[in-house]
Order: sequence, then structure tokens, then C-alpha cells
Amino acid sequence: MDEAPLRSLTPGVLAVLVRRGADFAAAEDAVQDALVEAVRVWPEEPVRDPKAWLVTVAWRKFLDATRADASRRRREERVDEEPGPGPVSSVDDTLQLYFLCAHPSLTPSSAVALTLRAVGGLTTRQIAQAYLVPEATMAQRISRAKRTVSGVRFDQPGDVATVLRVLYLVFNEGYSGDVDLAAEAIRLTRQLAAAIDHPEVRGLLALMLLHHARRAARTTPDGSLVPLAEQDRGRWDTAAIAEGVEILQAALARDRLGEFQAQAAIAALHADAPRAEETDWVQIVEWYDELARLTDNPVVRLNRAVAVGEADGPRAGLAALAALDDSLPRHTAVAAHLHERDGDLTTAARLYAEAARKAPNLAERDHLTRQAARLNARLRH
Repeated sequence: MDEAPLRSLTPGVLAVLVRRGADFAAAEDAVQDALVEAVRVWPEEPVRDPKAWLVTVAWRKFLDATRADASRRRREERVDEEPGPGPVSSVDDTLQLYFLCAHPSLTPSSAVALTLRAVGGLTTRQIAQAYLVPEATMAQRISRAKRTVSGVRFDQPGDVATVLRVLYLVFNEGYSGDVDLAAEAIRLTRQLAAAIDHPEVRGLLALMLLHHARRAARTTPDGSLVPLAEQDRGRWDTAAIAEGVEILQAALARDRLGEFQAQAAIAALHADAPRAEETDWVQIVEWYDELARLTDNPVVRLNRAVAVGEADGPRAGLAALAALDDSLPRHTAVAAHLHERDGDLTTAARLYAEAARKAPNLAERDHLTRQAARLNARLRH
């Protein structure tokens, strides 16, 4: 059976168990067991209310596990409170669960990793790539986070900044095409923007809308990547761009600049250019300077090097790149692009091939391989 609908129900079921007193780690295990049971049972015995069925089965499995744990025998008193089958509220609990997972007992980075794994549905490998750390390191971080919150009452939701970080990473993973979570991240960020008055929430929503507006033009029908400069701008969603710009302008007017507003400003400048040649790269470099001041993120500085190469020439871009760690993801691809713009096709072709071998996904690898082949063909002639 198709497991996608099952995955969409997971956050709501998990939230119900947590509200009923289950500690997070045990609740997550119980929900996973219930999902396995659903895959086994539903094809032969379809159910009328999938969420109610999952809540009932997950709660029973949680109680069974609790009874088996001698150190938690006090939970056996809840056996009589086991909910029976029947309708369950259809209220969307996902955003609430994001806040509950951002628990004060966790560091922000651990809270983000735990939420991405338990609620966002990302794999440990995907989360590790987002954090630029080895997969084993991220697995240990997630395990420690689960142990930390095991047995903790989830009655102290975390702060907005941590939830925004989770939503941002979920959107990025969805936008990459590995897991289609981008639309879900936008939906949840809209909910958050409607619930609280916070300029960074609006900055993140604007950023998501501006990036999502270009999604149809990012790939060819066969799945090949199309670089921003080569995209058919007629396929961009102008309504989403207009909404994103309007939201961003209102956020910037608050004069409380944050990293998501700065990123959205960069995206807006790209969206504002009728043609790639008309992009205001000087302003984009200035916004990257603001963003680097706010975050000191090496990936921001890598993207800034690209912008400097466009604004001040490839030699200036290569000088900015030389100050960065060459082990950064996509560092080699950026170096290849700048060397090509500087006219050094031999070095660029070699670097494109090297970058292809390091690419984090198949689409990017194929794109870089084609770039190397294109330059090698020019060099032969």
C-alpha cells in the first residue's frame, strides 16, 4: 500500500499520545509500531477513520511497552483510560508538535534534529547533510535528544527561533526534490504567521514563497537541473512572488532584521530581474554581507563568493572563495563556475568533474557531469 498518506497522519497521532501523557521517545516508538500494523492490516481490513485507528493502536502499544518496563509500573494505572475506537478531532496538531519538540531541556540544534527526524520525516542522512556533519555524529545527537526528553512532560513549548529553523530545513529538503515537504512547510509557516506577530516568521514565509515561485522552472521534464540564470522566467509564479515581496516589505518595515528577512531580500532581487543579465548583484552582495554578519555561516560566505564573482568579476569571486574551507559542500562546484567565467576552461572542466563525484544527489551530479562534458568538448575543438 502507498505509505505517503500514513506518513501525513503521523504528526497528529504523535501529538495525541504526547498530550495524553506519553513521553516522546516511547510515543514515537508506539506510533511507528502502529504504522507497521496498519501496513499489514489495512489492505485486507480497510478502516473508516484511519487517524482514530492509529491513535487507538498506538496508545495500546504504548501501554503494552509501559507495562513491560518495571521501572515505569506507575503507568499501568492508566490502562483503564485506554481510549476506545471512534472519531478523533481533525484539528491539525503538526505545528503544535513542532513547538513541543523544541523543548527547553534541549539545545536548539538538538531540538531541530529531533523534530526533523520525528515529525518532518527526514532521514538521519538528510539531517546530517543539512548540518554539514557526519551521519554517525547526527545519529548520536538525535539519540541523546531522545534520551533527554524521555520521561519529560511536554508542557513547556520551545521558542519561535527553533521552530523557524526546523521549518526552514524542512522546506529546503522538500525544495531539493528528495522529499516533497516544501508545500507542507509553507502551510505550517502560514499558520504560524497568522498566530503570532513576528517579523522573522514573515521573513521566512516570504523566503519560502519566493523560492517556491521558481520551482516549476528549476528542472526539465526529465528531471535535469536548470541553473537560475538559464531558467524560463515566464514559468515563475508571479502571484507567489508578489505575495512574498509584499510580506517581506512589511517585515523589513519593522526594522528588526533577521537572517530569514535578509535571505528573502536576496531572493526578491533575483525575482525582480526580468532577465538574468539585469540582476542587481551589487545589492545582493550587500545583503550577503548583512546575512554573514547575522549568522557567520560558511554556506552564506560561499554563496557570497558567487555574488562577488558576478558583481566584481570572477577574480574577485575566486579571492573570496580562497578564504573559505574547501571541504564545504559545493565549494568545488563554485570554484568550477568562477574558473569558467575567468576563461580557465581546463581547470573548470576538472573541477566540475570533481564536484560531480561529491554531489549530494543524482540530479546535481548529472548536471555537473554535463558541465564538465560541455567544457571538455569545447577544449577538444
